[in-house]
Amino acid sequence: MAHSYTDGQSGSAIPLGSNKGGPHGLGDPDDRRLRKVEVEVLIPKIMRERAKTEKCVAEVKAFEVCCKDAGLFMIAKCQEQNDALKACSLEWYKDEQFKKECTEIFLAERSEFRRTGLPKKFRKNDNANV
Repeated sequence: MAHSYTDGQSGSAIPLGSNKGGPHGLGDPDDRRLRKVEVEVLIPKIMRERAKTEKCVAEVKAFEVCCKDAGLFMIAKCQEQNDALKACSLEWYKDEQFKKECTEIFLAERSEFRRTGLPKKFRKNDNANV
């Protein structure tokens, strides 16, 4: 099965091997094409995390408090809080501006990885030690 990139504007497929090159052989840092896995998995992961930590803070807190209080019965007792959390998250998943922001965050992180050759967690540690 051949893997490929998709270009957001033209929709043309680029063979997977085209992500070679760049300063560390990880791909061109300025390339803004997205692979299918990035669009369907990695960007939604950023959206989930940002929704949970920035956008739906009150709903997350209410659900956590309910779960701590309910113990083993949290599945039955916290349905209302869980539904509120899901509704808030879904609202943000549908927001195109939020999706664009998360895509830009992903592209910036990927570009920095391709430029430095270091994953995000190691770049932060290196910056803290300098």
